[in-house]
Amino acid sequence: MRFGQSESASPDCPSWRRGAWVLALALTVGGPISAVQDSTVAPSAEAPSARPANALVLPRVPPVKNLPTDRPLRAGILVVDGVYNTELTAPMDILHHVVFHTKPGVEVFLVSPDGKPVRSFEGLNITPDYSFADAPSIDILIVPSAEHSMDSDLGNDSLIAWVEQTGKKAHYVMSLCDGAFVLAKAGLLDRKRVTTFPGDQDAFATMFPKLDLERDVTFVHDESVLTSQGGARSFDVALYFVDHLFGEEVARGVAEGMVLPWPPASEPFRALIVERKWRW
Repeated sequence: MRFGQSESASPDCPSWRRGAWVLALALTVGGPISAVQDSTVAPSAEAPSARPANALVLPRVPPVKNLPTDRPLRAGILVVDGVYNTELTAPMDILHHVVFHTKPGVEVFLVSPDGKPVRSFEGLNITPDYSFADAPSIDILIVPSAEHSMDSDLGNDSLIAWVEQTGKKAHYVMSLCDGAFVLAKAGLLDRKRVTTFPGDQDAFATMFPKLDLERDVTFVHDESVLTSQGGARSFDVALYFVDHLFGEEVARGVAEGMVLPWPPASEPFRALIVERKWRW
């Protein structure tokens, strides 16, 4: 769902979080940077232009270990009937253009349950590349929001089983908007800090009360899991992800080709980037 309002909440800190340290900054672009306890932080092959003087300096969390370097990373995007255009095309566009700025880049492909075409909520007819049965191994599983991400998709046992199995094998999983409901149902958000579409956060908290929901942030990056508010903010998490994997210069190059600022330098930008001390 894309419409509605949610109220701010401050869930109690579960015991498992006490062993983690969180790098947390509240970032207001062009303004002061203030520390906040346990809260928020943020195609041309030519080199990108100079870094803006007022651009944010984002915290850097090392990529996960054992990422393949001898081939493109494989990003598989789940598409079902009713998928929303923006949540699908934002990460698809951003990741597709990485190869123009660094090699071997990212191979992006679409996966539907049966390999048959699907129709987006806005009316685009989409031909996937693979089905659940024949999709190659996936390094980055991306789940965009769809019309039924909060209801009937959650009762689709074969869909949830594929997301669970694929996500557990992937190096990263990412959701846009209400795709977080699907990841949560598949058990991929357990013990992670997450977010989703603002208007559906109350419903998420009710449906998954044990999960650590973050409100008022554009996206959350917690180890191998990235969750986003979605909508136009889907570009934020996608560009951040490129920055995380390949460095700021590559992300700036991709962003310039999309006529987007990176690092953000023109509007308030709030995100949560978590690093847990037991990981390395």
